[in-house]
Amino acid sequence: MAVKEAVRPPAVAAATGRKKARSHRGATPYLFLLPYALIFATFTLVPAVYGIWISLHDWDYLLPGKPFVGLANYAALFDRASPVFDFFWQSMQATGIFTVFSVPLLIVVPLGVALLLNRAFPGRTLFRAVYFAPYVLGVAVIGLLWRFLLDPNLGMVNAALGAVGLPADTPWTTGLPWAWISLVGVTVWWTIGFNAVIYLAGLQDIPRDLYDAARVDGAGRWAEFRHVTLPGLRPVLAFVVINTILASANMFGQAYLITQGAPGVETRTAIMYIADEGLRSYRMGSAAAMSYFLTLALLLVSVIVFRLFREKDT
Repeated sequence: MAVKEAVRPPAVAAATGRKKARSHRGATPYLFLLPYALIFATFTLVPAVYGIWISLHDWDYLLPGKPFVGLANYAALFDRASPVFDFFWQSMQATGIFTVFSVPLLIVVPLGVALLLNRAFPGRTLFRAVYFAPYVLGVAVIGLLWRFLLDPNLGMVNAALGAVGLPADTPWTTGLPWAWISLVGVTVWWTIGFNAVIYLAGLQDIPRDLYDAARVDGAGRWAEFRHVTLPGLRPVLAFVVINTILASANMFGQAYLITQGAPGVETRTAIMYIADEGLRSYRMGSAAAMSYFLTLALLLVSVIVFRLFREKDT
């Protein structure tokens, strides 16, 4: 005798369908994130963890033996008798000098440019493009271009100075403080457009009603800037400050191509020395330890900057 198949009530079937649809909708965002997660894990997370493992070894990738040394590579950074102590801290000093002089300029100057470009005047779009144009060039193009322009003997900068009666023998790339002036000046010229665009976007998000209210209260330009513009730009300022500090502390290409660390090793930054230690001297364990120390230092600075801006918000 045939057994009739049980038929589910329509309400039960509809509820089951809705449950399946919700489960599919809940999984959709994760499916879209999956390609990025795989790329991030493959090219960022795994190398970062592997780098920590390398920093715990005497790692020469040309040799089969890579003995485990624990925290010895980190301890060597603080041991005056170690061969890397003087060179590492000199490179950290060079990084600090560049950061101290470049970051204020890259915060203040682009803000002034953005304030000017935020006003309505003929040719405003052209000037925006002109200020941003250098940033689209790669560091190799910028470095080689200014290496030739600033050459103490054949560079066009000294030639132009000599043509107007100024000293034509300035050692822009081989003497101090001229090498630092060159590196900071080139970096500001190259990256000013990026921060200016970020500021400009933040300025356009500030409601115009606030400026109208300030004018009704009799506020001048400086009062508007202090009480309307700066508070409105506070989140943007936090981003610009942190991003600029990180970029300046990781400066490599300009010094490598323009001054090549000269004079001596005075302009050899931490990233330059880490690359030299790992890729030329084959001491990957020591280089990895230096890079993680620099990472922790920058992380601490970023947290301090973030807390300073957050405290102003409260």
